[in-house]
Amino acid sequence: MAALQPVRGTQDLLPEEQRRHRAVIDTARRLAERYGYQEIATPIFEFTEVFARPIGETTDIVSKEMYTFQDRGGEEITLRPEYTAGIVRAVLSNGLTQNTPLKFFASGPMFRYERPQKGRFRQFHQIDVELIGAAPPTADVEVIALGADILGALGILQRTQLELNTLGDTASRQAYRDALIAYYAQHRGALSEDSLKRLERNPLRILDSKDEADKRINADAPSFADYLTPEARTFFDAVRSGLDLLGIGYRVSPRLVRGLDYYCHTAFEFVTTDLGAQGTVLGGGRYDGLMGVMGGPETPSVGWAAGIERLALLIDEPAPPSRAIAVIPVGEKGEAAALKLAHELRQAGFVVDLGYSGNVGRRMKRANKIGARAAVILGEDELARAAATLRDLDSGEQIEVPLSVLKDRLAPFR
Repeated sequence: MAALQPVRGTQDLLPEEQRRHRAVIDTARRLAERYGYQEIATPIFEFTEVFARPIGETTDIVSKEMYTFQDRGGEEITLRPEYTAGIVRAVLSNGLTQNTPLKFFASGPMFRYERPQKGRFRQFHQIDVELIGAAPPTADVEVIALGADILGALGILQRTQLELNTLGDTASRQAYRDALIAYYAQHRGALSEDSLKRLERNPLRILDSKDEADKRINADAPSFADYLTPEARTFFDAVRSGLDLLGIGYRVSPRLVRGLDYYCHTAFEFVTTDLGAQGTVLGGGRYDGLMGVMGGPETPSVGWAAGIERLALLIDEPAPPSRAIAVIPVGEKGEAAALKLAHELRQAGFVVDLGYSGNVGRRMKRANKIGARAAVILGEDELARAAATLRDLDSGEQIEVPLSVLKDRLAPFR
């Protein structure tokens, strides 16, 4: 019988890889707390409407990528494909709309039925930041600055480029949408099948097409900048001025778009060329219309998400865990004494490995295999003298130490 394998597009995070993931999450959490963001966790699955309503029934995410099923009670449930909608739902469910601004940090697994490739999985993990209930452009600057600080603390900011664009306000967006429809209508015969579908319902998403023919058409498409209202232009200028003030470099990218109508004003991505085609490591923007779409009051909001798998591929190797103290018993009396000593040392803050079987030779081999820093050997002769043998596994030096001072003598090996 063949050995069981993980489902395609999923992975086991063995200790080394999990250490990389944890380095990303712990760094992000620490920086988010510095900015006043509080950690939140929402369910891994929600009623399908939580995602289908804001993301849109006709988008690829809803129609092709979401893991949706009926539970035993007949409810339609979806594994979360992204964090924002669930967090907004949590704000509404818990009556928090009167407490804005709300600043949330979250991390956890997401699920999309995509074609697996380097840095992309069907179960993947994200860190997420949401600032809910803040209208000024300084809010956009703050969340971008937090993202830059996290990337900087992870040692990868210099390997990324911040791309920035504006999606304008509602009036800007409608004028631009009309201009795009008129432009693409002249090229209908050359558009890809996907872009023809988008032309009817979401023409902005054609700008993001990867089809080569679409790219050629997009090269001469109207520019959003020509359709911005004075108010939208002022907002974008303020975001750029704030980033300049903080010394955060960026490149204005007119083709950086968000296809859904509740997005507005700032859109941004930190991208890298170090991961091949999957270049975006952190991206987000302003979504003032989302709360209203989900049945709540109109609430200005801005946030971002970043893929932990991609960040973990870019960071330096995290520091290894603390090396253990191996407690090695000899004989029955030694076994009981070792169990008690291991417990006391752990309570004192030491990392302790207690072998469960085998003679002294086998247990010493295990101590060397796991990279233990020192070994404490408890034999009947030593115990009769209320002592233990302490061996430095790096130098090979060995001394007998009274149990009463063992913790002090172990301190250099902590």
